[in-house]
Amino acid sequence: MRRGFQPPMLYRQVKRQVLHLTPPQALILSFVGLSMVGMLLLKLPIASNAPTSWMQALFTAVSASTITGLTVLDVGSHFTLFGQWVLLALIQLGGIGLLTFGVLIIHLTSGRLTLRNRAAMQDSFNQSGSLDMRRLLRVLFGFIVLTELAGTLLLATQWVPEMGWSRGLFYSFFHAVSAFNNAGFGLASNSLAGYVGNPLINLVISFLFISGGIGFAVIADLRAKRRFQDFALHTKLMLVGTVVINLIAMLVLFILEYGNPDTLGELHGLGTKLWASWFQAVAPRSSGFTTMDTASLMPATAFFIMTLMFIGAGSGSTGGGIKLTTFIVLLVATRTFLRQQRHPVLFGRSIEASMILRALAVTVMALFCVITGTFILMLTENRPFLDLAFEVVSAASTTGLSRNVTPTLSIGGQCVVMVLMLIGRVGPLTLAFTLANPQGTDIQYPGGRVNIG
Repeated sequence: MRRGFQPPMLYRQVKRQVLHLTPPQALILSFVGLSMVGMLLLKLPIASNAPTSWMQALFTAVSASTITGLTVLDVGSHFTLFGQWVLLALIQLGGIGLLTFGVLIIHLTSGRLTLRNRAAMQDSFNQSGSLDMRRLLRVLFGFIVLTELAGTLLLATQWVPEMGWSRGLFYSFFHAVSAFNNAGFGLASNSLAGYVGNPLINLVISFLFISGGIGFAVIADLRAKRRFQDFALHTKLMLVGTVVINLIAMLVLFILEYGNPDTLGELHGLGTKLWASWFQAVAPRSSGFTTMDTASLMPATAFFIMTLMFIGAGSGSTGGGIKLTTFIVLLVATRTFLRQQRHPVLFGRSIEASMILRALAVTVMALFCVITGTFILMLTENRPFLDLAFEVVSAASTTGLSRNVTPTLSIGGQCVVMVLMLIGRVGPLTLAFTLANPQGTDIQYPGGRVNIG
C-alpha cells in the first residue's frame, strides 16, 4: 500500500518556523517580503520605459506595499503597463494585508492561538461571541470588491470618454484601487490637479479613501446595525469624529489658502475653491492624492496638514497615522483631567485606563519616529526644516503627500523614509498585539509621587 504524499523536509521546516512566528514578526516579514518581490518585478526591463536603479525599484516597491504613495519616479510615464500592474498588485496586497492579517493569523495558527489572542482579535474586529473566520473574510473581501468595482465604474464615466475604453477603464481601476487603499499613487504627474473643480472625481475619490480609511470594524458594525444608538462606541467615535474633523479641516484650509495666488487664489469660482478645499482637507487623512500643489501651500497650512496626517484614519483600516480614535481618547482624557473628573466618558460609556495608556503609547512612539526621522534628514539633506518635517510625517503616517522633497533625497534620506514607511504601516498593529499579550506581574509596589507639569 502506497503512502500518501509527504511534503519535502525543507517545506516542513519552513512551515514550522512560520507557524512559530509571533504576530508582529509575521506582519513585519510579510511587508518586507512583499517589498522585496515588488523590487525584483519593477527592476525587470519590461516594467519600465527607462532604466530603473535598484534603489528606485526598492523605494517604489516599499511605498506601494506600505500604501504610502511617495515616489522618486513619475509612475505614469516611467513604468510600462506591466510595471503599473505590478504597482497595482502591491497596493492591493499591501492594503488588504492590514485588514485581513488578524483573521489570517487565526486561520493559519488556529491550534496555537490563545484565548487572550482570540479576545484581542474579537475586540479589534468589534465582534461579539465567537469569531467566524469564513464570515469575516466573506464580508471583508465582499466589501473591498464591491467598493472598488463601484468606484471604477463611476470614474469610467469621466475617463473612458476622455481616453477610450482600454486606457480609460485601466485608469479608472488603478485610481479606484489606489484611493480605496489610501495609497495615493496616480498616473498623472500632477496627481488629480487637472480635476480640481470636477464634482465626480472629487466625490468618488474622496468617498473611496474615506471608505477604506474608516476601518473594517466600523463597516461591519454599520452592516449589522441600523440605529446610531445601537452602534459600538468605536463606531460612534469614528462616524462623528470623521465628519467633524473633515468639516473643520475644510473651513481652516479655505480660510488659510483663500488669498494664496498659487493655490486657491488662482482658481475661478467659489464652487471650484470649495471643492479644492474639501479634497485637500480630507486627503491628508492618509490618502495621498491632491488637487493642489502641496509645495505651494502657506507654511501655516502645511503645518496644519501635518497635524491631520499625524492623526490619520481609523483603526484596522487602510490608512495610517496614530488613528482618529486615539486622538479623540487623548482629548477626552485631557478634558477629564482639567475638569478634575474621575473617569473620561463618551456617549454614556467610560473609557478604561488601559485604553488611555494605549493611546499614549501609540502617540509617543509616533512622535519619537517623527522627531528621530526629521533629525536624521536634517543631517543628510539640504532642505528647509518645514519641508523635511512634512516629508517625515507623510512617510510615518503612510499618507504620501510631499513638498517635492522625495525625488531629491539622497540615498541615506531615501533609506530613512523607507524605514519610516514600514514603521508607519506595521507599527500600530504590532503595538496592539504587544499590548494584548502583557508580560506583567501580580506584585504590587508601593505608590510613588512624581511632579508633572
